Amino acid sequence: MGCSYSWTEKHPCFSLAAHHKYARMHLPVAPLCNISCNYCNRQYDCVNESRPGVTSEILSPAAARQKFDWVREKIDNLSVIGIAGPGDALANWQETRETIELIRDADAGILVCLSTNGLMLPAYVPEIVELGISHVTVTVNCLEPEIGAQIYRFVSYQGKTYTGAEGAGILLQNQMEGITYLAGNGVVVKVNIVMIPGINDFHIPEVVAEVKAKGAFITNIMPLIPAGGSVFQHFPQTSMKAINDMRNRCQADLPQMRHCRQCRADAIGLLGEDRSQEFCLRNRDKERKQPAMPPSKPVKIAVTSRYGRLVDLHFGHAAEFLIFQGSGPEFHLLEKRPTDRYCLGMEECDSEESRRDAILETIQDCDAVLTMRIGHSAQQQLRQKGILSVEYCYTVEDGLRFAQAQLAGSQEK
Repeated sequence: MGCSYSWTEKHPCFSLAAHHKYARMHLPVAPLCNISCNYCNRQYDCVNESRPGVTSEILSPAAARQKFDWVREKIDNLSVIGIAGPGDALANWQETRETIELIRDADAGILVCLSTNGLMLPAYVPEIVELGISHVTVTVNCLEPEIGAQIYRFVSYQGKTYTGAEGAGILLQNQMEGITYLAGNGVVVKVNIVMIPGINDFHIPEVVAEVKAKGAFITNIMPLIPAGGSVFQHFPQTSMKAINDMRNRCQADLPQMRHCRQCRADAIGLLGEDRSQEFCLRNRDKERKQPAMPPSKPVKIAVTSRYGRLVDLHFGHAAEFLIFQGSGPEFHLLEKRPTDRYCLGMEECDSEESRRDAILETIQDCDAVLTMRIGHSAQQQLRQKGILSVEYCYTVEDGLRFAQAQLAGSQEK
């Protein structure tokens, strides 16, 4: 059976009243996608971004359960878990289903939602209902295959790849069929619409009216974010004035979500306070395996951090390095060294050789660099200078101890 609409009062994405009371947790267990949107670039290893399709790590269902247990201990107002990629939840159905079953074993009362492009809804919607998934978000950008041909590069369906209006037509038909089935079985459906000026903006009121007829509960009209490396990377971002004007126009047909943050695929916490970098599972597991470090030779470690609390910056996006020195468990901050960012985009994070050379000179006296993410080329150049690169995404304090352990291990080899 489907779930009661009253449950929506605890879902921050479906309810304006809930978004400052209840926390959500996205579990990134679905890396694969079965369509290619011209506005999408799922480079989920470029971790300083906050947009759909981005995550710091991909989890197995078992790891997702471990992370859920950890987050639930720390966040009392966690009300919902969702699977929103970084690909498509239904293109990774086995992982999605197993994750939901494991979470439900731990907490039968937690709300469960998923996001999908809708291509595989006709195939899996009976199982979605059977699993008790209460909320589903479907991204529907148009109703006409000719418009869809301008939005989608290809659609992979039942072992074949379709392009143009043919591929878009299959996607749109499955979306409408799936929404109808979900809504008819008590699942609360939110429809996301990416507003792309000159392509589908004039058509959005028709989309809203149609999904209302199919049973959608709410629509979320979102601005185009021109992701670097995507087909639409040079398109202008849709203005919020245009978005709000369209929401006001469509409000008469369906309630409009106005508090969307276009979250990452691993977002955790309140909608306006993403805490995903506090709960990076791979680094928590590494910490547990590290023995306490006895006092040793002092080492100097350069850290990339926004505010000095978390290791939460990509090496190429750091405007300064925090230089710590210490031995054993104790470290102190020596100085902050400003530098120029060399990674200026998502697609070519290792292309700015001259800037990188200058950065390497800035930290040439350090034994290690502690950073959330670093490209292969930069790692190689650091290694040539005798500097160890250590990836991490938890607190600076714990990261320094972890980096020191890595240094000790490398010296023993």
